[in-house]
Parts: sequence; structure tokens; C-alpha cells
Amino acid sequence: MYDVAIIGAGPAGLTAGIYAARARLQTLLLERTAPGGQAATTHLIENYPGFPEGISGPDLMEKMARQAERLGVRVELGEVVDLAGSGRKIELQLAGGGAVSARTVIIATGSEPQRLGVPGEEELRGRGVSYCATCDGAFFTGKEVMVVGGGDTAITEALFLTRFASQVTVVHRRDALRATKVLQEETLAHPRIRFIWNAVVRRIEGEGKVQQVTVASTIDGKETAVPVEGVFIYIGMRPNTGFVSGRLELDEAGYIRTDARLHTSLQGVLAAGDVRATALRQIVTAVADGALAAVEAERYLAGHVKEW
Repeated sequence: MYDVAIIGAGPAGLTAGIYAARARLQTLLLERTAPGGQAATTHLIENYPGFPEGISGPDLMEKMARQAERLGVRVELGEVVDLAGSGRKIELQLAGGGAVSARTVIIATGSEPQRLGVPGEEELRGRGVSYCATCDGAFFTGKEVMVVGGGDTAITEALFLTRFASQVTVVHRRDALRATKVLQEETLAHPRIRFIWNAVVRRIEGEGKVQQVTVASTIDGKETAVPVEGVFIYIGMRPNTGFVSGRLELDEAGYIRTDARLHTSLQGVLAAGDVRATALRQIVTAVADGALAAVEAERYLAGHVKEW
């Protein structure tokens, strides 16, 4: 029986672990893949305080994970597939049949990239279709690639890909980017980045690997085949909340609803980071959520939380 079981080892989960361990709570952190979450797939983080030159996502998350383990957080690989109980005993069912009991639970499972849902996307995933430039960019040295999206992540990764690709084509459904101004300025001025505005992807095509992408104009529907060998998709995120569907109150997009102190609709269960309904999803806000969730778990165990 753990005092706190944390699900997810991204920025929110690792920070919650650090705070819980410092409070001398017996803490288990469960992660289905590897510590770091989406932050670990970002090649350069420039807006996290304390790193004036920026820091790579893998480096930042490795430091957080090392700090949590040094403080005594037990980190284990395991995927939670169901959650039951409330009050001072919550059961987590794991894939493969195992189970974990805890007095409190902090859900910090984050979100994952949204899929386009077009023909060829799933068939060619890992064969030119990617959702992580940091992971796969080097495979496309000297080749032409496409980035789909117009937000901060898409534009940051398009800039990163210019380290390898001979040309990066950005496809955006509107006629202006949503990314922050400084990123827009750098990208629009880059000689190896070109844009296809007011367009959406219709098909990803190729024999065994990506060879071309067909895009369609959002204005007149005209289709154009663009020869590329890689497609990097950044069109938004979806929360990893399937395992709590029907157990916790979610918003219309599937994010976990919490109160101001991060308590969910189930007593003893809190949520932190990108998995919860919130106005801003950044590493810095996930870290803040993780700290607050751990403090609230400690208060709950001490009997200081009276209303939910």
C-alpha cells in the first residue's frame, strides 16, 4: 500500500514525485514507456526558466528523473488500464494482470499527438510518417520532408528538421501561422523552409515508405501531389484518459476536470499537467501542477482536506 501512486513520468509526474518524496510519503511512479513524456521528444526548450541558452528536452527530463530517484521515488514500468475505489484505498489495474494499491493517486498521463486520420498514415507510420522530429529527424538527412501544422510545436520542429533535410515544406490549413512571433519570424526567413498555405493533407502515399503526400486546397479543393520522404505531423494533442473514462468527470475533449486544487471527481484522486482541463499546457505549468498535486495529496492524507 503506497501513500501516493503517480501515473505518468512526464514533467508533472516527476515533479509530483519529487515533492511527495520530500514529504516522506511512500511514492510509486508508474510509466508505460520511458520517463520524460512529450517533453523528452522536444529538441530544444527555450522557455523553461533557469536555462538562458535553452536546454534539450531529453536533457531536462533526464535531470528531473534523476532527481526524483535520488530522493527515493520508486519508478516502475507499467501501464494502468483501470482505476477503482475511493477514499483511502484506490486500486490500479495494470496491463498484464498486476495491481497496485495506494491511499492517493495523481494522474499525470499527459497527452499524445493527434492523428490526421487520412489514408496511408497508419500504414506508413515508422516508414516516413512520424510525430517526433527529435527522434527521427536524422533519418532524413539530405531528403525532402513535410511538416503538417502551424502552432509552436510544428514550427519549432520544422526549424529543427532543417539541420538534416534538404527542404522542409510546412502545410497549414490557414493563411497565417499560430506560432509565437519569434518562431514565425525565424521560420519565414529560413531559406530551406517553404509553405503551402490554406491546404490539408488528403493522402500519404508510397510503396513500403513515404514517397509523396497529396494535399488539397481549402479554398477550391484542388489537389496537389508533393514528393517527400518524410511527414511530421503536429496538429494538436489528445489526452491519455481512456483508462479513466466512466470513472472520472471529463470535459468534452476528454481532459480530466479538476477543482482549483487539482482534485478530481473521485475522492483521493488528483490530476496534474496536460491531462487535465486547463487554459495553458506548457512544461512550466505541468511542473507547477505536479508540485500542487503532491502537496494536496499530503494534506489529504493528513486529514486537512474536508471538501471535494
